[in-house]
Amino acid sequence: MNQFANLLGIFVVLLLGIAYIWIKARTTEKMAPAVETYEETYSINTLIAYVKKQLHELSRAQINDWGMSEEAWNRKLKSRSELRKALRGCTWGDRNDKRYVKSYIKDLLLKGCGLNERTIDNYIPFHQRDLLTAQDRFEIVLYLFSLRYGDEALSMLIDTYRLDLPKESNFDHAAIYDITGEDIEEVFFLEYRELDFREKLDILVQRVYQQYKGFSVVDEIREQRIDGFSGGVNGITVIEDNWQPLSSIQSLEGWSEEGLEDEDGCVKARVWDSVWIFYKGKSIRLSFLTFGCETELKRVCQNIYKYNLPGQLSEANGYKVNEMKDGSRVVVVRPPFAETWAFFVRKFDMRSAALEQLIEGDNAELPIQLLKFLMKGSRITSITGSQGSGKTTLLMALVKHIYPSYTLRVQEMSFELNLRKLYSTRNILTFRETEYISGQAGLDLQKKTDGTVNILGEVASDDVAAWMIQMAQVASMFTLFTHHAKTFRDLIESLRNSLLKSGMFRDEHVAEMQVVSVIDFDIHLRKSMSGQRYIEKITECERDERGYRERIVLEYRNGQYSSVEPISDRMRREMAREMTDEDKAVFTHFLGIYWGEEIGA
Repeated sequence: MNQFANLLGIFVVLLLGIAYIWIKARTTEKMAPAVETYEETYSINTLIAYVKKQLHELSRAQINDWGMSEEAWNRKLKSRSELRKALRGCTWGDRNDKRYVKSYIKDLLLKGCGLNERTIDNYIPFHQRDLLTAQDRFEIVLYLFSLRYGDEALSMLIDTYRLDLPKESNFDHAAIYDITGEDIEEVFFLEYRELDFREKLDILVQRVYQQYKGFSVVDEIREQRIDGFSGGVNGITVIEDNWQPLSSIQSLEGWSEEGLEDEDGCVKARVWDSVWIFYKGKSIRLSFLTFGCETELKRVCQNIYKYNLPGQLSEANGYKVNEMKDGSRVVVVRPPFAETWAFFVRKFDMRSAALEQLIEGDNAELPIQLLKFLMKGSRITSITGSQGSGKTTLLMALVKHIYPSYTLRVQEMSFELNLRKLYSTRNILTFRETEYISGQAGLDLQKKTDGTVNILGEVASDDVAAWMIQMAQVASMFTLFTHHAKTFRDLIESLRNSLLKSGMFRDEHVAEMQVVSVIDFDIHLRKSMSGQRYIEKITECERDERGYRERIVLEYRNGQYSSVEPISDRMRREMAREMTDEDKAVFTHFLGIYWGEEIGA
């Protein structure tokens, strides 16, 4: 009986052993094709899917967390909280959060995807230069320049190879600004060197990040020291012969070329083939870059404006104006308000917010000194000019020369000036419009905040213009504001019309006299076709019996700044009265050098 029991036990053990080996073999067999398939595809999309899944799991509580000690559980909870915060913050443009998320992605690729020196070239063909796309080449070159120049990389690349020179277009041979795939190819073969595994990994990690949590092909461009960038602002939205929206067609295979070609026989750009940068006053298209599909462009638009949760972009609310973590202004639009999804980002370089850096050219010392004295003399000053002419940056620079004892109150549509970052020890408070608080209400509140100087980021509505006139008369020592007027006369008439539309005045002449009684000086900026920015003229609003006269004090002529008419006696006395004794003496000497006159008694 015992012998039979022993034999039965041995038989059961053998049976269990055979069953274990069979189950193990079946499991290995099932897993093998999955690994094989993964290695065969070598798709960046596969890496993105893997990273997305892993980060989703790492940022959320797991069942096996409950078996941990309290110390280990708290440590994992803190790590998970930091990861969730970084995943949210990186979509707002936070560089630190971006670095944190990229470090996670790098670990996941190395440990979970078996990435090594042998396999990395299967995702981006670093070892076969001819197979690299224009985007690959651009990102490699930008990476190499970034190692040397940091966030100056793109500007150094453009300046070194003069990529911002105009090219001849097909439209009446007019000049356009476009960096093409051929330009990038030429630069690539001049700059390329053999990359080590760490450098290849950095480039691949960035590619995965920008398509997962970043801003697609403009993600690295966003961090560069340029004036701005935009997307979705050119290209066709429908195939004309079929009149079908491109948003419903992710592949153009099988479609006739007739609806996709322009009159010169060139393939038309699609809306997602639209990346532009704003560099040194020039709008330059990067025609070699593409978002790849409208879905990707839409994803960028839906994420790029989300800093500080400004509300939802929807069909009912078809645009959003906000700022990013770094202070850049972002505007996003969508259908049906706009014909396509599009975004516009303007960057304001605080490191260049100094008059000596902004104003260049022959005799630049004249406008620089004059602008300083307008601030020290507490003059109500407008800064006018077209979009992109540098109004906001000049306003940021002028604040430096307001006496530091004065308190500043700022009203903006979005936080662009960032004056507290520039002048952190000064008494400055900025307000902006919200969904529930109008610009008018914000300006009304400023009366109760002990402001000496009022600054308006932009006078863009009739209500704000009318309030600005009232505020300049009674509520503060002086006011600074920007406006899009093309001429001094346009400025006066625009402000006058705003007073009439707001119902404050009914008589056109009386309304105009109210405007004239407020404005002291206008600084008019201009941007040339080549992107050069300069002060076209500085005009004093001289009051007289007939109303007012444009007294041009300074003008840019034949490539240099020239003094024209002297500042009026009344204005000089008023300016001197607001200055310290030391500044008054320097002001007197300045007037004597350029206009041969001194301040009257």
